[in-house]
Amino acid sequence: MKIKIGNGLIPLNLLVFLLSALIILLPSTSFRIVLGLPFLLFLPGYTLITALYPKKEGIDVIERVALSFGLSIALVALIGLILNYTPWGIRVESVLYSVASFIFITSIIAMLRRTRLHEQERFCLEFWLKLPRWGGSALNRSLSIILLVSILGVLGALGYVIATPKLGERLTEFYILGPDATAQGYPNEFVMDGDKIVLVRYDGAETQEVASDIGRVILGIINREHENAAYLVRVSIDGEQVKVYFDKDELDKIGPIELAHEEKWEHEIGFAPQHIGDNQKVEFVLYKDEALYFEHPPCLWIDVEERD
Repeated sequence: MKIKIGNGLIPLNLLVFLLSALIILLPSTSFRIVLGLPFLLFLPGYTLITALYPKKEGIDVIERVALSFGLSIALVALIGLILNYTPWGIRVESVLYSVASFIFITSIIAMLRRTRLHEQERFCLEFWLKLPRWGGSALNRSLSIILLVSILGVLGALGYVIATPKLGERLTEFYILGPDATAQGYPNEFVMDGDKIVLVRYDGAETQEVASDIGRVILGIINREHENAAYLVRVSIDGEQVKVYFDKDELDKIGPIELAHEEKWEHEIGFAPQHIGDNQKVEFVLYKDEALYFEHPPCLWIDVEERD
């Protein structure tokens, strides 16, 4: 029996639409992985080849398949390189929308070029279905059985890997930024008048002076533990715990901060040294599920001087 399915662009674009809906509505599904592999490794190259070569002649099916895989890898890498220099960056959503748009555009071009050709000239996928014949030698029958078992085994292994994916490294990202959300401009000098801070200097491209009673930084936490986690943050100076200024409150600690896997927390906090002295060590101590997370917490070094 002969099966004729055309160039397959319409069902392929329906699969792209289904994958997009799954990623938006159900971010973590095995079905998303099954659809995502051909989406990245085959479809972009196939639609481009179909747009460039809409005729049967000039390129055969095997060459189309081989070029589709090779071009897809190159195109996705090129799209990722371009995205890296855009405000959207390389993220799941930006890659999805960019590759999907490329597939849709090249599919439209392929369909338009196809309509200008006579039906007999158009590239078309055709399959012949025949009932298997178990004739021939015992060796041929044995090899056929081995091949069938091997294919089933590979499919079973692939299904198992998809259903039970290996978890990546478990970790928590904890970082400190300056008030302008960059890795510079940290408070490094404080001026005290009696027992109060009256001036803070921030180091950076240009040293800035701010009349304030606290130094400000931005703390960030990203949960990559593959499970929900609760965090606490304390601040100490030279080993002594100090108050944390957060959300217009003066606190002993910040938290609990409950984050799901891949969830991010980032906020500005403040701290104030309690006495005059140089090279005071300000430590930002992170606790995960009430246990100390870092043996050596991230820190800043500050100088505190008396007002003249």
